[in-house]
Amino acid sequence: MVFVMQRLPRLAYSTFLFPLASLALVAATSTGCADDSGNDDEVGETSQDTETSTDSDTETSTDAETTDTDSSTTTGEPDPAAEWPTLDCDPLVPDYCAFPFPSNVFTSDDADSPTGRRVALVGSSLPNKGAEIVPDVFNRADGFSPGQAPMTYMPNAANTGLARWDNIELSMTEDSPTVMINAETGEWVPHFAEVDVSFDADPEDGALMLRPVVRLDDATRYIVAIRNVENDDGEVIPPTEAFLALRDVLDSDDESVEARRPLYADIFQRLGDAGVPRDDLQIAWDFTTASEQHNTGDLLHMRDDALGQYPEGEGPSYTITNVDSDWEPDNIAFRIQGVIEVPLYLDDPGPGGLIVRGDDGMPEYQGTAEYGFTILIPHSAVDTPAPVLQYGHGLLGGHTELQSGHLRSFINEYNYILFGTDWAGMATEDIASIAPVLATGSAEQFQAVTDRLQQGLVNFVALTRMMKTSMAEDPDYGQYIDPSAAYYLGISQGGIFGGTFMAISQDIERGCLGVPGQPYNLLLNRSVDFTQYFDILKQGYTDGRDLQIILALMQMLWDHAEPTGYSHRVTNDPFPNTPAHDVLIRAAVGDHQVTNLGAHLMSRAVGAAHLDTGIRDLYGLDPVMMENTGSTYVEYDFGLPPDPIDNLPQEACNDPHGELRKLEEARLQLDTFFQTGVVTNTCTDGVCSFPELSGC
Repeated sequence: MVFVMQRLPRLAYSTFLFPLASLALVAATSTGCADDSGNDDEVGETSQDTETSTDSDTETSTDAETTDTDSSTTTGEPDPAAEWPTLDCDPLVPDYCAFPFPSNVFTSDDADSPTGRRVALVGSSLPNKGAEIVPDVFNRADGFSPGQAPMTYMPNAANTGLARWDNIELSMTEDSPTVMINAETGEWVPHFAEVDVSFDADPEDGALMLRPVVRLDDATRYIVAIRNVENDDGEVIPPTEAFLALRDVLDSDDESVEARRPLYADIFQRLGDAGVPRDDLQIAWDFTTASEQHNTGDLLHMRDDALGQYPEGEGPSYTITNVDSDWEPDNIAFRIQGVIEVPLYLDDPGPGGLIVRGDDGMPEYQGTAEYGFTILIPHSAVDTPAPVLQYGHGLLGGHTELQSGHLRSFINEYNYILFGTDWAGMATEDIASIAPVLATGSAEQFQAVTDRLQQGLVNFVALTRMMKTSMAEDPDYGQYIDPSAAYYLGISQGGIFGGTFMAISQDIERGCLGVPGQPYNLLLNRSVDFTQYFDILKQGYTDGRDLQIILALMQMLWDHAEPTGYSHRVTNDPFPNTPAHDVLIRAAVGDHQVTNLGAHLMSRAVGAAHLDTGIRDLYGLDPVMMENTGSTYVEYDFGLPPDPIDNLPQEACNDPHGELRKLEEARLQLDTFFQTGVVTNTCTDGVCSFPELSGC
């Protein structure tokens, strides 16, 4: 059967989550300021490719150190063992049930999962906006997001002494109050820490968050440790009674404390081996990241099944519904509009549709659906057949954004045929689904967004195949297409999801990701686009910690579609049946909508080099001068002041988010990369700075 996309969104499903607030955030903001290189005090290094065991036991015991207290006695510490009780609430943070998060005590044993764990959240532990969140969709996971910021609560915690985004290297030294290690290897994870100030309720209720600046490894156990964090009065915050009993091996009448003594013997031993003594710890805990199969298995299955519908050399069916030959005579010879017939894996092709699963639990083919597309053939292609360039549009927009003037002139000047379809799941037609989600705050309904996003990515893959096969054979317009070359250009949201698309595409091997970032739970609080959604959320949630838990839950679902689940496979060690890809990642310093911090993290995940444009050094990105072959990160400066140090948007001066793509230097750089695979510094004297555009 064929579903035709010509109807209003289904509002019953539109309650798919207040988290779409985060949707708008897709374009977060903030400009990652200077990230300096490490110093001589570093005690650990990060590894992004280490395979670790989540259930390994240690064979040696550790002698327990004790701290004097007035009313407690010491007890013997058992041998270390990585064994976890499953808890509804963790008394390590008695002020907030779901903290610390994520944590292995919110999982259960599952010998059949790749990680040996299964998330086991309960609704009563989660934020409640009149009705409990139903955690079933989160409990499908075999671990937590590799893009998650571990967080806890310490009363009135201050940022004093923490590694912030402008001195990330501090997090790798013995002076860092916050530490995160790979439990198996002992390697330290670079990060920055911050007390949440984005939710303007009670500042004393801000969550303390550790934000990894690298993508965490899949199916891996991590340990978080915090020591010497002070309050606003400059006093070191004491550990809670439950943690003190574990750290100092004191008697406790809390069953969860007693049940975790072998676990904490293991945690303290591993921390000690990594150079983190237990004596001054205020809190420590562990968590396990989800497996790659969990995060990416559905989409890769859908891609393979969808493309498997077409015989070798053939592509999807399409119908041309309109052709304009005089729409924009200066640059465009033909504007073609039509619909493509795409394999469907949802119970409904429109907003609110959910993936249908077969008996094996995998997405199941549901026939086909039709989705709209637009193609622009420039005058230059009439004379010389042109390669095709797929476009990814911005936040909650549509594929007609490819009709923008700067794109029309670019494709005519440099000879590309531009085409695109909507990001189903985060397109204009999905906006009608946002308001009910915000009103109900039912985080589990965000599944409808991420399920449809995966269908949207299948649509993108199918559209590429169409342009290189069936459309290239079109009796009227195929003559203008050079099917031997295809490229991708995504802007903002298109840059973000372009990180996923470029990891799974079988037909495009070179793409540009403009003003992107990952993960969403880093982007959202730092984006001006999230402000309006934040206001709606605050009507029902008065505790900022609730909001951070909601964003963390959303991230667990988002990983199925956004680049956190995929970007590490773009260039290095690509997915099966997938070529390696090169990407040009470009950011505008001072971006109000998508923080540069997210672009930095994406670039590290991809393994991109940093083309030096005379602006700043960046932590964890190797600089190259003047040109680089392969995946490359490039920054353009627009003269804005430094971004806020806290998790707030940059709002000073003009937003440079849309300026980079229009620069002639950027246009030339883009064409050179597409044609040669080489990223060149095209700026005067090698300095890409344009302060005259700041408006400051």
